[in-house]
Amino acid sequence: MLIIGVDFHPEFQQIAWVDIDTGEFQEKRLPHPEEAKEFYRALAAAGQQVRVGMEASGHARWFERLLAELQLELWVGDAARIQSKRGRKQKTDRQDAQHILKLMLKDDFPKIWVPSWENRDLRQLLWHRHRMVQARTRIMNQLQAVALNEGLRCKKRLWRAGGRQQLESFRLAPWASRRRHDLLELLDRLTPTIAELTQAIEQEAEKCAEAQRLMTHPGVGPLTALAFVLIIGNAERFQCGKQIASYLGLVPLEKSSGNRRRLGHITKQGSSMLRFLLVEAAQVTVRSLPEWRSKYFHLAMRRGRKIAKVAMARRLAIRLYWMWRQGWEYEQVKQFGSHAGQPGNRRGVQQNTE
Repeated sequence: MLIIGVDFHPEFQQIAWVDIDTGEFQEKRLPHPEEAKEFYRALAAAGQQVRVGMEASGHARWFERLLAELQLELWVGDAARIQSKRGRKQKTDRQDAQHILKLMLKDDFPKIWVPSWENRDLRQLLWHRHRMVQARTRIMNQLQAVALNEGLRCKKRLWRAGGRQQLESFRLAPWASRRRHDLLELLDRLTPTIAELTQAIEQEAEKCAEAQRLMTHPGVGPLTALAFVLIIGNAERFQCGKQIASYLGLVPLEKSSGNRRRLGHITKQGSSMLRFLLVEAAQVTVRSLPEWRSKYFHLAMRRGRKIAKVAMARRLAIRLYWMWRQGWEYEQVKQFGSHAGQPGNRRGVQQNTE
């Protein structure tokens, strides 16, 4: 069996491998993509059992697909934990490949969960709509600025038929008029595209039982529910709600020492899109549920609105996690509730005494 440690770069990869049977050790630099493809195809054609290890990388999709087609085993590791296991301060591509190889040989490689190809493709749908909405928002803000410069302040009414007519009726300088025309044209093109993507997300959410269950919670729609299911992947990967909050970057950065405890801003690790969706959904939940509204205003008075919004998003993420893991809908959550930490409730679930 061949064990290969890969230091992956967009233009090339430095590899170090050892044959477990013979003990032979070799190193090589493979330019992308042709030489790398030839190398791994030759290994697959020889019928050798191969295990490849590499750090998580954002530009290795083609490489992962190649190994899957050749049926070669791939381990993807946590880059931060791999770096923390280094003993030397020198860092080169050869040393990085050798370091990954040593971790695999010692069975100390920090392997992480990798989503399926179907999961990744659905994530592209979510990201595509998210970016389209951001682009439309920037365009609408620019058009609002044009209207304000001409003395028109009507906020959301600007996008109705009357507001649009007023915006188009302003007599502007030639290039300002051209800018207004182009922005309106882009807006007209983006709106039906976003509507089509939204419909596709709703259809995918209908096919997902977990997303349907999460959508029973007030404030959670198809977009938030499907994004939560796709990005979390498997609820059993996490042992508690604190791990979910940490995974999504909704916990404060901590730098404590001795008797001094210092908490900073949230870490913002994980998916920025899901954090954004949770914050938006939590605000709808606050408007819908009196107990959430009371908690939000209490936090807003003490710590400010921004911190309160993030705190409610964290609370919503933990609630969705437990709904998913327990297989409960919102009505069941209301019936049983969460009583973690109270005497007689070791599992954090109120016993139904009826």
